[in-house]
Amino acid sequence: MHIHILGICGTFMGGLAALAREAGHKVTGCDAGVYPPMSDQLRALGIELIEGFGAEQLDLKPDVFVVGNVVSRQHLADGMPKFPLMEAILDAGLPYTSGPQWMAEHVLQGRHVIAVAGTHGKTTTTAMITWILECAGLEPGFLVGGVPMNFEVSARLGGSANPASPSIGPCFVIEADEYDTAFFDKRSKFVHYRPRTAVLNNLEFDHADIFDSLADIERQFHHLVRTVPGKGPHGSGRVVVNGLEESLARVLYQGCWSDVRSFGAAVSDFSASGEPHDFVVLHHGKRAGHVQWALTGVHNQLNALAAIAAAEHVGVSPALAALALGSFENVKRRMEIRGQVAIGGGIITVYDDFAHHPTAIRTTVDGLRRRLEAHERILAIFEPRSNTMKLGAMKAQLPWSLEQADLAFCHSGGLGWDAEEALAVMGDKARVAATIDDLITQVIKEARPGDHLLCMSNGSFGGIHLKLLSLLQNK
Repeated sequence: MHIHILGICGTFMGGLAALAREAGHKVTGCDAGVYPPMSDQLRALGIELIEGFGAEQLDLKPDVFVVGNVVSRQHLADGMPKFPLMEAILDAGLPYTSGPQWMAEHVLQGRHVIAVAGTHGKTTTTAMITWILECAGLEPGFLVGGVPMNFEVSARLGGSANPASPSIGPCFVIEADEYDTAFFDKRSKFVHYRPRTAVLNNLEFDHADIFDSLADIERQFHHLVRTVPGKGPHGSGRVVVNGLEESLARVLYQGCWSDVRSFGAAVSDFSASGEPHDFVVLHHGKRAGHVQWALTGVHNQLNALAAIAAAEHVGVSPALAALALGSFENVKRRMEIRGQVAIGGGIITVYDDFAHHPTAIRTTVDGLRRRLEAHERILAIFEPRSNTMKLGAMKAQLPWSLEQADLAFCHSGGLGWDAEEALAVMGDKARVAATIDDLITQVIKEARPGDHLLCMSNGSFGGIHLKLLSLLQNK
């Protein structure tokens, strides 16, 4: 089968492309404004990338077009379609489908699907579960919305059987996004995956461009819960839920037919004792494992508990799961050190992190703060790039999210709200710049030996990391 993917460089669609190629399909794709790491991964796989969404791509004559949710029916100011290829597909009556639907029909059938949902931590937790199952010899397939450094690819098909427990079937771990599926299918992506194990990591308001309220998102999460098999002698479904989240309690209150395992709270099935980088795993209050790793932050400790509870459902003991996490190397763009510069008798470190929601920013800064000495400074450098942040729905939470940073630098380009006003309560701790170059100038002026420069964005951030490192070397 020849599939042509519209929006191929998105993290989900790029992973789908890798899986289709591994399965023997011919894969081509198109996108606009591509950037690493996904573009690098696709080119390494030999997948042809076409810049833009031109109608001439009909000449490729694929068997089906797989449409990413970046594609819309939008028209530009001059009346021309923003995505002429999609208009040409519709005009010609050619076959098309969404990415999640293609995954469901061609990859997930016959597998024990472990789906990881949540406002935060989906990518990291999906990678954790995958690594645990790999260490246990289960040869899992996976699709992660990033590149796990233990694997160096974002997706693979995995084994065709479960060598540890044949009755369970081959495992497939997938990041389960609540964002809508496609312009023609406004359901959340995750309703297509039909998981046997569903992880509900956390739930806050996000995606203000498609959801009006937290209740709207809770309803979508309940749609996911409805797809999980039941419990008892004739069912084998499990919902793994964060016991600290009131929003998730409301989701389950709407109805749950599956086995439930909780994590996080002191009374949960799985809890932790100790610091996030070195803690004991408790199962029903009794010691069940020990995690000692390089990751920091309470959020990663909770991600670990979720992963351990999910892995137990497919026969991996908490002790083995905890041991596996000791060699977990995280995901690219999750507190990834991009470089260090020796300057003035000290070291300046530059990090790259995907955080963009205020809660994620706060937990990321907190995780870094926990591992630094009191005299070491954090310079938080961020751009409110997600649709929710551009709309200003979370602007009031930004000062709270940056409390533990010594200085904060905000790229305000493209925002429909006043970033200086939103950050004014931070006083001289906050800097705002309309361009990335101006932002870099501000950072370089303030940076001093021993500083930790934490760059946070869900995009490429204009290559700010390498630009900072280059200028610091010449400072």
